[in-house]
Amino acid sequence: MARAASESKPQSSSGRFGRDSSDDNDKPTDLPKESWPAILKRTVKQFSEDQLTTWAAALTYFGVLSLFPMILALVSVLGVIGPSATQPLLDQLGTVAPGPAKDILTNVLTSLEQNQGGSTVALIIGLAAAIWSASGYISAFMDASNNVWDVPEGRPIWKKLPIRLGVTVVMLVLLTVTSLAIVFTGPVAQEVGDLIGLGGTFVDVWNIAKWPVLLVIVSFMVSLLYWACPNVKQPGFPWITPGGVLAVILWIAASALFALYVANFSSYNKTYGSLGGVIVFLTWLWISNIIILLGAEFNSEMERSKAIQEGHPPDKEPYLPLRDDTKLKD
Repeated sequence: MARAASESKPQSSSGRFGRDSSDDNDKPTDLPKESWPAILKRTVKQFSEDQLTTWAAALTYFGVLSLFPMILALVSVLGVIGPSATQPLLDQLGTVAPGPAKDILTNVLTSLEQNQGGSTVALIIGLAAAIWSASGYISAFMDASNNVWDVPEGRPIWKKLPIRLGVTVVMLVLLTVTSLAIVFTGPVAQEVGDLIGLGGTFVDVWNIAKWPVLLVIVSFMVSLLYWACPNVKQPGFPWITPGGVLAVILWIAASALFALYVANFSSYNKTYGSLGGVIVFLTWLWISNIIILLGAEFNSEMERSKAIQEGHPPDKEPYLPLRDDTKLKD
């Protein structure tokens, strides 16, 4: 736990607490095969001890607060392209969101598209509100990440706030790119295909290629959260992490299974009436955040295993040096 960070711990070769992030053995393939069962076992154990389902509930709350300003900004951006640009996005929502969750998002998107006034004004206001609201989610994820890595928050507010806003901006840009990739289909893709002389061939290729591209972008977004949010000095920037890949795969599988369950076996609408869709939507967001935190825990336990391999005491925390301890010196 984070409180253990204040106890006596061995220092790294750099003179800071925890394993030196510049040490060797930084690739997952460098770990011996026999260490993987222990990593998985500790991941499950620490997931429970760190109370990550509770943290996922907190992230769900902040996610809901930030969701609708982000959608407003997204609709404003798509509105610059044209009124019909949101329809392909609406058509694809069912591939990632369970039925009732899709209905809620569809209604919000449609309502915002119909009611937005001046596109430029809505874009500016929406972006400002989205950045600030979404940064609340990033702030909560920073706290949850510190809990996962068993480290205290040593960054003062004047250092933490720029990170919080910077990560938020990057995430919103990537979310916009992801949405545009989804919108970039049908007539739009056909026009581009005609422009470069490939015609329908380009449309066929893009309809297949866009999903791996989107998968890479989403994996990168998750890896960015894992790298920037915790107060630990990690070895370089991991473009794609094992925990990020695990989280994306589990999220796709969980969303599909949850959608199947909601469509065929649940009785949310019978039990909760008109609130059934809201319950399903919140449950889906909660499950999604659980999976993201599980991926972070998996990355953390991988680093713990590397530290143990290098002689770090198994029960001593932290096992990576702190990124910043300014606040702890006050």
